[in-house]
Amino acid sequence: MPERKKKRHDFRTNLAPYWKKSRRFRVSIFAVIHDVLFIIFGIFAAAFGLKSFLLPNSFIDGGATGISMLLSEVLDLPLSVLIVLVNIPFIFLGLKVVGKPFAIKASLAILGLALVLVTVTFPEVTDDKLLVAVFGGFFLGAGIGLSIRGGGVLDGTEVLAIYLSRKLRTKIGDNIIVINIIIFLAAAYFLSFESALYSMLTYLSASKTLDFVVDGIEEYTGVTIISSRSEDIRYMITEKLGRGLTIYKGKGGYSQDGVHNEYDIIFAVITRLEISKLNTEIEKIDPKAFVIMNSINDTRGGMIKKRTLNH
Repeated sequence: MPERKKKRHDFRTNLAPYWKKSRRFRVSIFAVIHDVLFIIFGIFAAAFGLKSFLLPNSFIDGGATGISMLLSEVLDLPLSVLIVLVNIPFIFLGLKVVGKPFAIKASLAILGLALVLVTVTFPEVTDDKLLVAVFGGFFLGAGIGLSIRGGGVLDGTEVLAIYLSRKLRTKIGDNIIVINIIIFLAAAYFLSFESALYSMLTYLSASKTLDFVVDGIEEYTGVTIISSRSEDIRYMITEKLGRGLTIYKGKGGYSQDGVHNEYDIIFAVITRLEISKLNTEIEKIDPKAFVIMNSINDTRGGMIKKRTLNH
């Protein structure tokens, strides 16, 4: 009997590495499906907001999308082409600031939006200016928010805002406001003052919807992770995400036979563009990890830049 138990134990021990690889593979596949679905839904929601509400009424939004729409109105060029061209610098910037996987997802999402704008026909819902501003902004914001949930973006302005915040030590929210003020001043000059006012209402609707879709996550998110595999998670955050973190000791409140488990508790601050990747990597390492996320309005220092890995 003891010999049989020993063989069973040895069998399970030998299979453990294969089970771990299999679990990581399944997590990766489900993560890809999750991200693709969010980005696809985001593309169609944004395209619906644009073609059914905003474009027929010459309203614009803020950010790179707003720049593209303004140029389309002034230069009479296809919006689908301009959305790609305007976002190219932001994608390259995203490659530097966030990373290669994000840049790839963002590129595919923006190309997908351009393709849908060209090939899919949407009905014009209303010409009431207030409804156009509110619901056009709602669907556009929902689309951008869903794409962020999928790990990409349909509008690259946020990447620029993150970059400027690191270089100039300013708040991300302040940078976004300044960028959009310039866009709406240009709209007032090239279109009309009334169009600029309605476009500001569109932007407010879109930004609030975006925040709602991503569960109210602010520019930065504080993440507390409690896991028995804290060293592996620490390595992942510092090397794969390129983020600084803090480790402090903790002790479980529940005890068995008077013994409290002790943990190395990890605290890190990330941007909301990195949440999807962080969740996927934690799931690969320890699916039972206890993760707490809370909104942070702004940070100062402590966030290390991505390291160049030499192979």
